[in-house]
Amino acid sequence: MNVIITGASGMVGKGVLLECLDDDQVERVLTIGRSEIDIEHPKLEKIIHDDFNDYTIIKDRLKGYDACFLCMGISAAGLNEMEYQTITYDYTLALAKTLQSLNPNMTCTYVSGQGTDSTENGRIMWARVKGRTENALLNLGFRQAYMFRPGAIIPLRGIKSKTRSYQFMYDYFMWLVKLIKFFAPNSVVNTTQIGRAMIRLTQKGYSRSIIDPKDIIVLAQ
Repeated sequence: MNVIITGASGMVGKGVLLECLDDDQVERVLTIGRSEIDIEHPKLEKIIHDDFNDYTIIKDRLKGYDACFLCMGISAAGLNEMEYQTITYDYTLALAKTLQSLNPNMTCTYVSGQGTDSTENGRIMWARVKGRTENALLNLGFRQAYMFRPGAIIPLRGIKSKTRSYQFMYDYFMWLVKLIKFFAPNSVVNTTQIGRAMIRLTQKGYSRSIIDPKDIIVLAQ
């Protein structure tokens, strides 16, 4: 199995990348991003790409892959809807459309979030845009498409969040996240479980396209 990962410099994407590199069923991994990743591995290829609206110049390097794990994301804090949509929707769809045209049999997996608004009409801006993105990906024509909606995420394997506010929470309030997990074990996942669940979905499929924390836990076992 050959996979493409975006957002591999971020918390979730790096967790997914590490699991793919460790899994014997994954033969090749290609990351696409603006910044260098401080990981080297025999089956890892890295593309530094600046224009997330146009993949024409690297299109030939995107052939021959079985899955794309779209983990690139950003906090909506301080952004208006147009700015947030550009990064969340436009960038994601530009790559997804390119990949679908190369291989419609590919499995597309997108990291969204709990609270995403599938109606696209709710009051919360980020939830509307995420819902719009999910719906577009589900209707793009991939053989399989899955939308991951993790809630609280525990980073493992020394991974840090690039979002300062999130990392502050992990540094000082991880006890609270673990307390939530103790009382509601199906509401919290970790980065390892997310990566393993994505690999399993690509191999085996699943009965639902919207993947909640409970599904992630089941798939990762």
